[in-house]
Amino acid sequence: MLKVNGISFSYHKEKSILNDFSFSLQQGEHLCVMGESGCGKSTLLKAIYGLLDLNSGEIFWEEIQLFGPKNHLVPGFESFKYVAQDFDLMPYISVSENIQKFLSRAYPKESKKRTEELLEVIQMTAFAKTKVKNLSGGQKQRVAIARALAKEPQLLLLDEPFGQIDNFKKNALRRNLFRYLKEKNIACIVATHDKGDALSFADKLIIIKDNKILENNSPKEIYNNPKEKYIAALFDDVNQITINNKTILRYPHQIKVVESLEESTALFEVLNSYFKGSYWLIEAELDGQKVFFNHSIEMKKKEKIHLKISANS
Repeated sequence: MLKVNGISFSYHKEKSILNDFSFSLQQGEHLCVMGESGCGKSTLLKAIYGLLDLNSGEIFWEEIQLFGPKNHLVPGFESFKYVAQDFDLMPYISVSENIQKFLSRAYPKESKKRTEELLEVIQMTAFAKTKVKNLSGGQKQRVAIARALAKEPQLLLLDEPFGQIDNFKKNALRRNLFRYLKEKNIACIVATHDKGDALSFADKLIIIKDNKILENNSPKEIYNNPKEKYIAALFDDVNQITINNKTILRYPHQIKVVESLEESTALFEVLNSYFKGSYWLIEAELDGQKVFFNHSIEMKKKEKIHLKISANS
């Protein structure tokens, strides 16, 4: 339904923020966009929503070409909803009223039912009558998402949607939200730093580097076969290791402690152990080459250990 064809954008005469971006998104699909700060994630969402005038390229929704503010008195495409990082809520009215503001007053019963449904999705039923000005940043973020969903858009654009939400709330909220979007067949594009958004919920993943699309594939394919350290580092600590003149990338869980020299790739010395809850992250070194790996127990500094690092892809 969405086609982005070779779009480029820059602010004034500065370096391009978006440089020849092309991709497509089908109805109900979820796309995650990842990359370091300043790579163009937020700018991409604004361009798709219609808040920017492109330097070149085209954006289509079905067969309709989308344009920026030069062509529209009120920027933004009516079938889309965009949740920015500043939320733009109305602070002096309640959570429910913020959501209902976008629903028809001609059908009060339906409006009330829809609001209650969305309050359940964002886990804010208990705060229905609370004024927005009295909410935390994370709660405001959840209300902004619910408000965007009020009229069931065809495409939802989310910019760091869970950035201010506590971890113990975030996981349940993500499951609720993305399950709801799938049930309603709402397409979604999420700009994020959080690997949890990409690996668990995205159908497609785009990696941006230096204002260009570096990867466009399934999350599983990109995670399992990262082309370079930049990509792998978006998901976890990553080891760039040279073995027999070959450089490989390995996540900490892909390196194992073994008992004997015959099984091992090399003999390393432990530098530090970091407690991670259900496991320890161990930092070790060989001839100035550091590696990080997961282990079930803490290891002593300067302890010599055999590590198995496969050179196979």
